Amino acid sequence: MKILLTGVAGFIGMGVALRLLARGDEIVGIDNLNDYYDVSLKKSRLDCLQPHPRFRFVRMDVADRPGMSALFATEKFDRVIHLAAQAGVRYSLQNPLAYVDSNILGFANVLEGCRHTQVAHLVYASSSSVYGGNTQMPFSESDNVDHPVSFYAATKKANELMAHTYSHLYGLPTTGLRFFTVYGPWGRPDMALFLFTRAILQGQAIDVFNHGKMQRDFTYIDDIVEGVLRVVDRVASASLSHESAPADPASHHAPYRIFNIGNNKPVSLLDFIACIESALGKKAVKNYLPMQDGDVPVTFANTDALSEWVGFAPSTSLEYGVGQFVQWYRDYYRV
Repeated sequence: MKILLTGVAGFIGMGVALRLLARGDEIVGIDNLNDYYDVSLKKSRLDCLQPHPRFRFVRMDVADRPGMSALFATEKFDRVIHLAAQAGVRYSLQNPLAYVDSNILGFANVLEGCRHTQVAHLVYASSSSVYGGNTQMPFSESDNVDHPVSFYAATKKANELMAHTYSHLYGLPTTGLRFFTVYGPWGRPDMALFLFTRAILQGQAIDVFNHGKMQRDFTYIDDIVEGVLRVVDRVASASLSHESAPADPASHHAPYRIFNIGNNKPVSLLDFIACIESALGKKAVKNYLPMQDGDVPVTFANTDALSEWVGFAPSTSLEYGVGQFVQWYRDYYRV
């Protein structure tokens, strides 16, 4: 297939692109290479993709309406995997307009491109952050998600609403994936695993928010990539007939699906840190702090729907995943 992959220089984008190329797909990858974090890391990811003859990179911002329109019209994609976004819960407290440009306007441009060129399936990144202050565990796609606690989460919820509208009005099959704390080799420098590993190796203190009373459903990158590929290949369809009444938020008359993609096993922040210490062979100096605005104490994915839909759910152990990251980090930064 000919696939547009947005955010191709990102952590998940690179992993998905490598797997698609390995199986024979043609990839047009776009990224604006912004400086939200180290651009050299993004360029190193691209260096892993550039040698493939079926890969082409276009430097473009998804918020560029004329550019996106021309790209869709020229290329005629079979599928679109939309991973480009302004990431980060904490940064959204300081610069919310960056999230409007990338996550709202950018997503609208992707939807319009898919609509006007009859793309057969749009798969896009949502986030576990849409669950906001939900306290019922584990988080289910049937839960109400009307109470986001960060602007980043609000933009991801908006993406789901926008996708549903296009699925309903234009018959565009869309599938949203609510990613749960993705980690692993080539990961983002603003994420806890990267920050903690660097600080511990440098003998610096790490910030432990909510005094360590946090739990996260850490999900290894290879599991995320496998889930994305399986979902891309199974085109979204309606889960209800037009005669049926929606019983819950996960049921739809339109060709629209939403799935959690997480490890279904929350880990305490202190256990996570202990795992990093073990892999590094070095203890952390901890700086205990209160909860940050926009954060939530626990994330926990119910993955039954994903498993039923594509026969797969993440299961990689934290010990293995952290070990793989630490090995990559030492190799990449020569430490």
